Amino acid sequence: MTNTTTGQQHRADVIVYGAGGQVGRAVVTEARRRGLTVTAAVRDPERHADLAGDGVTLLRCDVTDPVAVAATAPGHPAAVSSVYTPDTPSTEFYRAATTALVTGLDRAGVRRLVSVGVATTLETAPGVAVHDDPEFPEAYRAFSLGHSAALDLLHDSPATLDWVVVTPPMDLDRTAPGTGHYRVGGPQVLGPRIAQADLAVAVVDELTDPAHHRQQIAVAEQPLDAR
Repeated sequence: MTNTTTGQQHRADVIVYGAGGQVGRAVVTEARRRGLTVTAAVRDPERHADLAGDGVTLLRCDVTDPVAVAATAPGHPAAVSSVYTPDTPSTEFYRAATTALVTGLDRAGVRRLVSVGVATTLETAPGVAVHDDPEFPEAYRAFSLGHSAALDLLHDSPATLDWVVVTPPMDLDRTAPGTGHYRVGGPQVLGPRIAQADLAVAVVDELTDPAHHRQQIAVAEQPLDAR
């Protein structure tokens, strides 16, 4: 088991920012299942000590700090962002985190970023997001707008950053077993649900065999008759 602090560099196949969250952990699990080595970057390594070991190195990183991102990213061909915090207003947090990732990854020479989005930023009509519906609950709108702001920053990022935002449906089933299959579309609403394990498959697929570049995509459950 290895717990380290920001500033020490490690070489692995991917660094996962926000690895301590539910989606981040699913991505780490899927990456390891495929034999990839992983750096798990979290705010508080002591809280996530169980992640370390068996091809996973645990690092401390404040993802809103470009210096911290630049210090942890070198040696990785690609990065994943599944970050979240309940302690900071959403728009402020996602703007800061995305700016830090764009800046820090550039300094570290990491050119591929796979980010996990939220369904409410997907389109129901050209240029109209789910959160633009007048009846969309205001309590959730700020969170969605934070992700939307992050997406705008990625679109404005330097062309050297090859990013993709993998966006699950509203129903992200954290308990359903994975099927290993999923549909891809986007940035329009694609389907009602996906297993969290299959979202992780989609994320890792974009690491191992990048198919989408500088765009938001939607992923959803694939019907049984299409597998």
